[in-house]
Amino acid sequence: MENTRQKVGIKVRVQKLGTSLSSMVMPNIGAFIAWGVLTAFFLETGWTPNKHLALMIGPMLTYLLPLLIGYSGGSLIYGQRGAVVGAIATMGVIVGADVPMFIGAMIMGPIGGWTIKKFDDIFADKIKTGFEMLVNNFSSGLLGFGLAILGNYAIGPIVSYLTELMGQGVEAIINMHLLPLANILIEPAKILFLNNAINHGILTPLGAEQAATAGKSILFLLETNPGPGLGVLLAFTIFGKGAAKSSAPGAMIIQFLGGIHEIYFPYVMMKPLLFLAVIAGGVSGTFVFTLLGAGLQAAASPGSILAILALTPQGAYFANIAGIVVATIVSFLVASIIIKADKKEEDLLASQAAVAEAKATAKNQTGHSSTVETKTDDLGNINKIIFACDAGMGSSAMGASILRNKAKKAGLKLPVSNSAINNLNDDSNALIVTQEELHDRAKQKAPSALFVSVENFMNSPRYDEIIDGLTDTEKTESAIVPAVSDDKASELIDYHNVNHLVVAYQDNKGSAYMASTILKKLLKDKSLDYPVTVVSIGELDDEMKSMIITLDKDTAAAEKQAPSAVHLSVKDLVVSEKYDELIEHLSKR
Repeated sequence: MENTRQKVGIKVRVQKLGTSLSSMVMPNIGAFIAWGVLTAFFLETGWTPNKHLALMIGPMLTYLLPLLIGYSGGSLIYGQRGAVVGAIATMGVIVGADVPMFIGAMIMGPIGGWTIKKFDDIFADKIKTGFEMLVNNFSSGLLGFGLAILGNYAIGPIVSYLTELMGQGVEAIINMHLLPLANILIEPAKILFLNNAINHGILTPLGAEQAATAGKSILFLLETNPGPGLGVLLAFTIFGKGAAKSSAPGAMIIQFLGGIHEIYFPYVMMKPLLFLAVIAGGVSGTFVFTLLGAGLQAAASPGSILAILALTPQGAYFANIAGIVVATIVSFLVASIIIKADKKEEDLLASQAAVAEAKATAKNQTGHSSTVETKTDDLGNINKIIFACDAGMGSSAMGASILRNKAKKAGLKLPVSNSAINNLNDDSNALIVTQEELHDRAKQKAPSALFVSVENFMNSPRYDEIIDGLTDTEKTESAIVPAVSDDKASELIDYHNVNHLVVAYQDNKGSAYMASTILKKLLKDKSLDYPVTVVSIGELDDEMKSMIITLDKDTAAAEKQAPSAVHLSVKDLVVSEKYDELIEHLSKR
């Protein structure tokens, strides 16, 4: 039991590290694609060479892409302030290096975010009233200034050396024709939900550097090759049984054309011998890529055949298509043998649903928390549903779309969204739907939320249970909760739970800081000890014990961002009679 927990802990830590790396690249994939398209069209060897427009290619690779990565890395640690300092710090390593500084950006971005966060933690309560904006701006600037110099002289040269060393290592592996062996690790790691970490955290930065000099890189194809997954799904389509057979054709379309590789992961995990099929397909496909000189001009994300063809350079179409076809055939042949040899297979997906039911029923006895019972009592406080996956873009978006349609048909107005696990907030009013492999990580990010874990985002009986539970809850509440008139709504605010005041803004930052100064003074005059902070509405945390003060025009956006908080709407942030009423209520506690 102890060994199992240690293994789970190690897996979670590895997933978290990989997600941290990929989370800096994934939001900026559009920029990588833009750079790849520019290169494909306007480089000397491109489709339509253009010297003037080609001038953008170098600066984008050297400055724009690393700065975006550093900005995202800082934002992951400490929001907008962390992003700004992370970008400044990244500029230092960019200027201090002769190679594209993607790895340096992945280091300096989080360091910048962490540094400004620690500064705020130490000095936030020591800033005199009225000096908040001055201190905030100068602290960001000066800390970024210092980190940029550190990056230029210390971090940049080290990362340059390591980057060149890794590049030489990759080149040596390619020259020795050993690159196909990488798929022995890549294919299983993908199915353990490290696919985005491998592709965007490791292969994309190295591939971009290779593509900058050679015009293309085979590294962009190692993880994104849709052939291994397509072969497995094709084998289930022909030789599978029950729900596995009937659902596989639709999964093939989503995986091959849509590029959502996560769709085939459950098919492999429910029959572990199929790991051999995807490994064989990956190795054979990469062997053909290496043999024929395949490559892409930029990262293909998602890993759709359409994206791969769009980023294929002139002269590489045959090589790229051949590698995908060979990977599909080999994976299909191996998977077919395994599926046909398993005489016990009756209805695999139905069996999974039965297992999930059993786990839910025995949850209290086993202590396993990967599935939960969706009882009416459990769902009474739910005001949002969030589908969480590693990147928050692919499979979770599709699952959210399915449940959103079900909710709409049931007449439920509950918001259903998708998110990366790293972006989850701890909200006791949220129902978070995630895959079983990712449950432990998601639970760490939002321990107060209610969880439902599923084997497959695309086909789960749990969705109907959720809708039924929410429908029953809504009927019960509508029967017992009387309507409240607007003129009495303000009287129902529960000031007893408020322990933090937040002035939130969209485009009135100066007024927000002035409002915070006024509130601090009013609280001090009444000897009340409540922290007052200022944040943009986009950075609000959904905390039940916060009172969020906004302009009338911004209240709806604030309520959407933080539905669990108490909201106070004012006509003017600087002058409002509601502040006196607020202080009076707080003083009566």
